[in-house]
Amino acid sequence: MSELDFQRVSISGEGISGIPQQCLQDVSSSLVQALLLREKYCKLAMHSFPSTTAKYLCQVDDQSPEPTDPIMLKTTEEASSHPIHAPSNRENPFECEWQEPVDCIFKMEGGLIKVYDSEENVDKGQWMDLPYLDRETFLADHKLIHSTVTNEFIKSFTSRRLTCLQSRFTLHKMLNEVQELESQKSVPHRDFYNVRKVDTHVHIACGMSQKHLLRFIKRKLKTEKDVQVYYDKAKKKALTLSEVFESLNLTPYDLNVDTLDVHADSQTFHRFDQFNIKFNPVGESKLREIFIKTNNFIEGRYFAEIIKEVASDLEESKYQNAEYRISIYGRRRDEWDRLAKWGLRNKVYSDNVRWLIQVPRIYQIHHANKFISNFGEMLENLFLPLFEVTMDPKSHPELHQFLKYVSGFDSVDDESKPEGQAFTKDTPEPTAWTSSENPPYSYYLFYMYANIVILNNLRRKRGMHTFLFRPHSGEAGAVHHLVTAFLLAENISHGILLKRSPVLQYLFYLAQIGIAISPLANNCLFLSYPRNPFPDFFARGLKLSLSTDGPLQFHFTKEPLMEEYSIAAQVWKLTRCDMCELARNSVIMSGYEEEVKEHWLGLNWRKDGPAGNDILRTNVPDIRVAFRYETLCQELQIITNAIKISDDALKT
Repeated sequence: MSELDFQRVSISGEGISGIPQQCLQDVSSSLVQALLLREKYCKLAMHSFPSTTAKYLCQVDDQSPEPTDPIMLKTTEEASSHPIHAPSNRENPFECEWQEPVDCIFKMEGGLIKVYDSEENVDKGQWMDLPYLDRETFLADHKLIHSTVTNEFIKSFTSRRLTCLQSRFTLHKMLNEVQELESQKSVPHRDFYNVRKVDTHVHIACGMSQKHLLRFIKRKLKTEKDVQVYYDKAKKKALTLSEVFESLNLTPYDLNVDTLDVHADSQTFHRFDQFNIKFNPVGESKLREIFIKTNNFIEGRYFAEIIKEVASDLEESKYQNAEYRISIYGRRRDEWDRLAKWGLRNKVYSDNVRWLIQVPRIYQIHHANKFISNFGEMLENLFLPLFEVTMDPKSHPELHQFLKYVSGFDSVDDESKPEGQAFTKDTPEPTAWTSSENPPYSYYLFYMYANIVILNNLRRKRGMHTFLFRPHSGEAGAVHHLVTAFLLAENISHGILLKRSPVLQYLFYLAQIGIAISPLANNCLFLSYPRNPFPDFFARGLKLSLSTDGPLQFHFTKEPLMEEYSIAAQVWKLTRCDMCELARNSVIMSGYEEEVKEHWLGLNWRKDGPAGNDILRTNVPDIRVAFRYETLCQELQIITNAIKISDDALKT
């Protein structure tokens, strides 16, 4: 592809890095080692790793790049020959392939589910050929990254590089903004409103606006007031909807947005406990159970109905999509089957919606309530049904169908909670963790990731789709949470604490790890809007998307994602090109199927640089994509060239 003609800023001459050559070699070696570790963990879990970064890492060790993924070798077609809209699955959404069952035995050992093909091999301790992670290796890798992140020389180097990246972007916009705008104007039909965008981080329990929830409750009070909806254990009888509201001394006339009291306010700032109360309409847990739970007296019917209404709004907008988080707690083995049956029974499906399973880090609550006796049981409840349905889809038929639209896993909770102990080699294994204390963040993430690795490799062998690990990280708490996420996560939600660590921020940039930032949610909980690092991260080239987190608590309009974009655009003066770039990033970061992304972004979206951009679909000018690509290559060149110079000096 010929070089694009636009204004470039060239920085040349010796000492481009701003630090002595010997220091640069040591710093570069540490950064490359960190990237190689990230690449290793991505390959194990079948996560993505940028091919540009991989190519430069191969040059350091004089290795041949791995064979190109076949998906990147597709012939280029004219944009008009490949449909822009993906085919709909609305008619038969849960129709899927049923693989033949394979006999095997599952055993939870050391926190990992190990797969054996016979009882004889169980006795011999010979499990199937799958990657089982060693936690001591992980802890050593984690320690190495942590020491890199705290190294003063590396901090100085990465701070300078990030400042340089930000300045280059400012110059790029000054020199090329008009040309980028002209490129967008020349594209027929396409503008910011009709490019695909995905809300990459939103919780379904608060996926509707407060006005929508209020309208829904009032409608049900009018049309279904005599329907039994709640079992009162104290009275030992089922209550109708009108009886529930009578017990709360409320009438439909009393209900308004203020009495609903679900919106975050000044009382929730740095008070996650107060924020959690906002999940209860009118402060009553029984209303939450009736309207926004899947497992209740009416089998989650109201919750399904309101989700379908929210999905209908997305379908009406046509170009907005969402990846909703829905909870599996690990309290009981049948949670997966209950969730799947709820989804199929109520036909909860939309072309505009995909699911992520969020696992709240609340082991201590399950343990206190006697649901489980150790952390290993929680892991077993989370993963064993998935292994069973992978090897025999008909063992959990509804689950097999429901998983068709589950793209990955999330790990959620308040990161600001103090952790009782660090994750070390002396930390008890999950089956031996019988304490009432909650395990640390990195302990949760490691054992979730390790089991996802085994599961993904098993599913790939069975011809099934694999899962991504996309945890919350860096919203609050310790910066080392982001070290764990750097190694184990496909992409993350929040990540605002990266502003405290220039080294991690630079590594996230070089590895192009996706970050879904929710500035309005951050504004209510941990970080005021003007102090949000989003504009700095974006200018420096980190792969960002905007997300809503929880429209029920943080937004006012029917289109919360557009609300998020519009406020960001006004406050930070984002251009149309910036907004379309963020929308394109959101699709790339999402867990939507490859085939769908080919329709939305173009057949060659996996290619690097402008070759992978189709402006007719994304409305992102090739100039912007070329600038991002060339800048990344130059940064990678600085650190890899320093190592090659060092190696050449040693050879001579």
